[in-house]
Amino acid sequence: MALPISVDDIDAAARRIAPWIRRTPVMVCHHLDHLAGRSLTFKCENFQRTGSFKFRGASNAVMLLDEGTARRGVVTHSSGNHAQALAKAAALRGISAHVVMPRDSASSKVAAVRAFGGTIVWCEPTLAARTTTAAEVLAQTGGTLIPPYDHPAIIAGQGTIALELLEQAADLDALVVPVGGGGLMSGIATAMRARAPRVRIIGAEPAAAADAVASKRADARQPAFEQPTIADGLRTALGDLTWPIIRECVDEIVAVSENEIRRALHLVLERMKVVIEPSSAVGVAAVLGPLRSRSELGRVGVVLCGGNIDLVRLPELIRVTDEAST
Repeated sequence: MALPISVDDIDAAARRIAPWIRRTPVMVCHHLDHLAGRSLTFKCENFQRTGSFKFRGASNAVMLLDEGTARRGVVTHSSGNHAQALAKAAALRGISAHVVMPRDSASSKVAAVRAFGGTIVWCEPTLAARTTTAAEVLAQTGGTLIPPYDHPAIIAGQGTIALELLEQAADLDALVVPVGGGGLMSGIATAMRARAPRVRIIGAEPAAAADAVASKRADARQPAFEQPTIADGLRTALGDLTWPIIRECVDEIVAVSENEIRRALHLVLERMKVVIEPSSAVGVAAVLGPLRSRSELGRVGVVLCGGNIDLVRLPELIRVTDEAST
């Protein structure tokens, strides 16, 4: 079936955003290799501008706007990383950005959006409230909606990660990618299926927000799980555009518990000396947990999707809890 984007769109995005983005490094950690029982390669999007992979897609979408459209500004809804990315991309183009954010967004992400020049509009912490409030802002401003993930330019921009990774670590047997709305996963999966079809593509998400696991199992898109998770960047449903790509191009998706995410976050901070956010730790938790016994996977890449952690909450985020109470 025809999918929303192709690898040609990703190649074009890579050329378009090259002046703005960072080519992020890959890292290894022998201690995590030992714990996982295999060789791991980490693609460190936590070192991307604005602290996450989201800057790739946001830059691609903003730079694609024609001049007349761009002058009216852009609008989005986001819990933080896409908000920061769009605010920064808009600032680089010299246009306004209005960002709808849930009231429970991390304070560090709120501060960053403001620092990049974005105008924040608050909403309740539900997907319905985010989309309704964004529609109101669009009507008021006449701007263009740049959604966090369900947009061809966003998906293509995120897919540029795979192009870089294939140049940096061409011998991978599998690649683990965190899944929220699916923009990151669908972009990467599109590129990998075209350029490295032998690589097994595996999604990872919190058990408390495992709509993608349920969708793959049912072969039909499932609604978001409205449960709390420390991996707040993954607390959203698959989109109209991202789901068909994930259905066709992703081999499997696994879920990890809150405690597995907490332990993985602690390990990366302590052993790799790298700052990541809980959403990034979901992929690490997957290779240390449900994927650990999978010897056939061989050499595995893991995308560290972002590093925008609220340091004030760090003791809480790495504290293992009673799973029954979370």
